[in-house]
Amino acid sequence: MQQSYRSSHRASYRFATSTLAAAILVACYVPTTVAAEGISDNEIRIGYLADMSGVYRDPIGPLGEDAIHMAIEDMGGSVNGANIVVFSADDRNSPDVGSSVVREWIDERNVDMVTGLVASSVTLAAVSLLEEADKLGLINGAVSSSITNEHCSPNHIHWVYDTWAMSNGTAKAITDEGHKNWYLLSADYSFGHALEADVTRVVTENGGTIVGSARHPFPSSDFSSFMLQAQASGADVIALNNAGGDTINAVQTAGEFGITQAGQILAGMVLFSTDIRSIGLENAQGLQFTKAWYYDLNDETRAWAERFRERTGSMPTMVHAGLYSSTRHYLEAIEATGTDDTQTVRQQMADTPINDIFATGGYIREDGRMVHDMYLVEVKTPEESQDEDDLFHVIRTIPAEEAFRPLSESVCPLVNS
Repeated sequence: MQQSYRSSHRASYRFATSTLAAAILVACYVPTTVAAEGISDNEIRIGYLADMSGVYRDPIGPLGEDAIHMAIEDMGGSVNGANIVVFSADDRNSPDVGSSVVREWIDERNVDMVTGLVASSVTLAAVSLLEEADKLGLINGAVSSSITNEHCSPNHIHWVYDTWAMSNGTAKAITDEGHKNWYLLSADYSFGHALEADVTRVVTENGGTIVGSARHPFPSSDFSSFMLQAQASGADVIALNNAGGDTINAVQTAGEFGITQAGQILAGMVLFSTDIRSIGLENAQGLQFTKAWYYDLNDETRAWAERFRERTGSMPTMVHAGLYSSTRHYLEAIEATGTDDTQTVRQQMADTPINDIFATGGYIREDGRMVHDMYLVEVKTPEESQDEDDLFHVIRTIPAEEAFRPLSESVCPLVNS
């Protein structure tokens, strides 16, 4: 049967269920009858691994797969005549579950590339398997800057953001405004630890002091004791080194205790538009944080975001945009080289600037970091907001060369090797 991707996307999905009880797998099959020279199995096989049901469901989750399919559609539904297959799985924020899924994809499904990769602990476990098998990982959800520093490899690329960039933008701006005493509340796993270290570095380098810190279990629903400790510290700023549902719960708890009303600043290090909607502008107004992308940046981003909303019923987050961008850049590299060989494709991706809805003049460094502009934003007041999607002011564009860790500070073995 021969048909276009758009038609098959509506009517011809092929579903597969994993033998892993903890993971839900779905495969989308895009049929063609044209042979693809140089592409293994005459198919490009993509795995989308993400938190589909936990604290990162809303900002990334199931809608991330829609962003991947949009990239496939915009490539015309196939590459050089090759079928495109997409598998998806819920990693449940468990490194064990994530590793089992990725191993099964490699051994049984011969995936070429795995993307999504949200929790840093899951990501680090997955990329180790990808390197062993010489497959490619395109990391969009995970934030730990160690992914392209001490844990870099020739088999993965970090696309959207990292803890170095998020902390550098927000913590530097707030410290420079004279708020020098910081209390750090961090998720107790690799992502939270990395963000805690990066915020500490930025604050101290800019003349500030860490007056106290605590780590909370991941995930957490009760932040009462943690926020009371932070409040009692007398710190000027309480940094939330967490994300997703944890950040939402922490901000809401701070509101209940009147922490910001009493004069302490709440600084979210990793926040999504979905978080701000959940918190509400009344509680989130004035909050400053760093973003990798925002749908109201320009006409092109607004047009793409509207397509995404028409498809999903929701405006995209920065990770959704990153999934689209990285998937399309990957497919364009296969189209240009005529092969899905991992190292050939990765080199082509690195040799080609990224100019799309996500980044202008973006590029992939030797450590696997995709470098691009970042944005310091401030949440609007309810009076300033024109509608439910009008959430932020862009205060400052952070140029790409300032946004990410300089290679001179890198310990990645791929740098200057």
